[in-house]
Amino acid sequence: MYVASARPRDRVRGKVPGTVVALGAVSLLTDVSAEMVTAFMPVYLLFSLNMSYAQFGFLDGLYTGATAVLRLVGGHLSDRTRRHKAVAAAGYGLSAVTKLIFPVVGASAFGIGATLAADRAGKGLRTAPRDALISLATPPERLGAAFGVHRTMDTVGALLGPLVTFLLLYWIGVVAGPVFVVSGCFAVVGLIVLAAFVREHPAPAPSGPKPSVRAGLALLRGTGYRRVAVASAVLGLATLSDAFVFVLVQEATGAPLSLLALFPLGTALVFLLAAAPAGRLADRVGRWPVFLGGHVLLLGVYALLLLAPGTGYWGAGAALLLHGLFYAATDGVLSARVSALVPETLRASGLAVVQTGQALARFASSVAFGFLLQYAAFGTAVHAAIGSLLVAVLAAWWLTARGSAPHGDASPGSGSPGGGSQQAQDDAAVGG
Repeated sequence: MYVASARPRDRVRGKVPGTVVALGAVSLLTDVSAEMVTAFMPVYLLFSLNMSYAQFGFLDGLYTGATAVLRLVGGHLSDRTRRHKAVAAAGYGLSAVTKLIFPVVGASAFGIGATLAADRAGKGLRTAPRDALISLATPPERLGAAFGVHRTMDTVGALLGPLVTFLLLYWIGVVAGPVFVVSGCFAVVGLIVLAAFVREHPAPAPSGPKPSVRAGLALLRGTGYRRVAVASAVLGLATLSDAFVFVLVQEATGAPLSLLALFPLGTALVFLLAAAPAGRLADRVGRWPVFLGGHVLLLGVYALLLLAPGTGYWGAGAALLLHGLFYAATDGVLSARVSALVPETLRASGLAVVQTGQALARFASSVAFGFLLQYAAFGTAVHAAIGSLLVAVLAAWWLTARGSAPHGDASPGSGSPGGGSQQAQDDAAVGG
């Protein structure tokens, strides 16, 4: 398989490139904006507008799945033009504009759905080129660490967003306008930081396949890449959205409803502390085992929904701890894993194909679980979630273990001089 490349000027021993730090600052500000909306939506839709679980599941799935098609578009455009920063800026700009549209649509379910779709379309457009900027600026053996640092800074924003929303709700009550306006201001500042501080240094066109939609999809012919793409989509089908996790944790544990808007903060705090160590661990022992291990932690979250009824703060805290560790072990780790499997000329496209599969799978998951929760008992719905995730983890393990070495890529010291590259270890782990 192809191996991630980096130019000599970007190799800084023991450090991540400045591009990664600058993009981390952009993501920090943008995530304050995005997580303010994420924290506000369950309270607003379920308890202010009194939407049903089925309606909420559709809108929440739309919030996740609307990124799907534009991930492919963003990846293709940035690879074809070699202007990753410009394409990412278009995505950040679209999301910033939507925050100012939310107050205008009011309580209209159609208006809220359309605006959520536009917001997430902006995320879809920017994600692949942003991750491509990170991977192209980073030495291959430090991809996990670089994505870990970026996700750590991103998570500072995810930590602050719910806190800002909670304070606004405390001061002014459940009023939508101020929440969306403040969210939009953070998004605009993030866009300004991207334009002013993120540098995309021109470089000679690298050798490799010519960027095109067909070439991006043709990556699926590669055994290792295809298995990672399919396995991550299968896991996405069995992954409940954050909003559903938080609502279910509150209902199962009996924690005060007033704390629901703060639950994303708990997940983000754990993610903040664990993202960089998880990235370094993935560089050392293998990215795919860490990614699968994260989904085992998510199984623990689902199990707690049944085992911790009425436990209040303690049960909620344990669930949010496991939820944050799940994200630390999966979010940036998957991007690092995929980056090692695609050529530089198709880096954004390769990331976009995998991310699109995940987004579509999670859209289907949210819609299906919303209907299940609407028409079945709480325990039945949770048992279904546990069973589907367990099957998905076993299927992903079986799919990626075929043809691999007995111990996959869990080779200590991979990526170190003389110790074999992490990419080669990962390729073996997925049979590529």
